[in-house]
Amino acid sequence: MLRRLADQFETSSAVHVAANNIERDADWFLLKLQEEMGELTQAWNRLTGRGRAKGRSPEDMQRELADETADVLGHLLLFARHNDLDLAAAIERKWLFRPAEAAKS
Repeated sequence: MLRRLADQFETSSAVHVAANNIERDADWFLLKLQEEMGELTQAWNRLTGRGRAKGRSPEDMQRELADETADVLGHLLLFARHNDLDLAAAIERKWLFRPAEAAKS
């Protein structure tokens, strides 16, 4: 499931970078992830009153938080894909979480 989702993000990202003449070197994947974390933090700060709302409604700020969270997920999966990381195996190992077992219950 994670690999399929990562492939979908890769397709979308490849189109975006080609259209904008962006080179994705090894550093780009980590730097973009960090950039998106900053944007997520900014959205969180706005939503929780720690940052200026700049005329955004609570609904707009909630949507922005969801959008930025999606960006972080996408760039995390792109980073893992680029570095050939098996996130499913890492989840099982680090979090003692067994997706196959959870699906049976």
